[in-house]
Amino acid sequence: MNLAIDRTRCDAHGLCHALLPGRIDVDEWGFPVLRDVIVPAGGQPAVRRAVAACPSLALYLTNPPPITR
Repeated sequence: MNLAIDRTRCDAHGLCHALLPGRIDVDEWGFPVLRDVIVPAGGQPAVRRAVAACPSLALYLTNPPPITR
């Protein structure tokens, strides 16, 4: 799974950074900046809680596209 932010919805509340400080930083205006978009299986519960808590519904999970050869 990948973590993503819809920047058009984000209001810079900072809750995602507070819940995932090792994964999300904030810029000088308080908007989130993802450090790592790939969510390992062990990190999914914390990331899912942060996605559910986002007041703007700007944080979400996606499935990465399959690798084709």
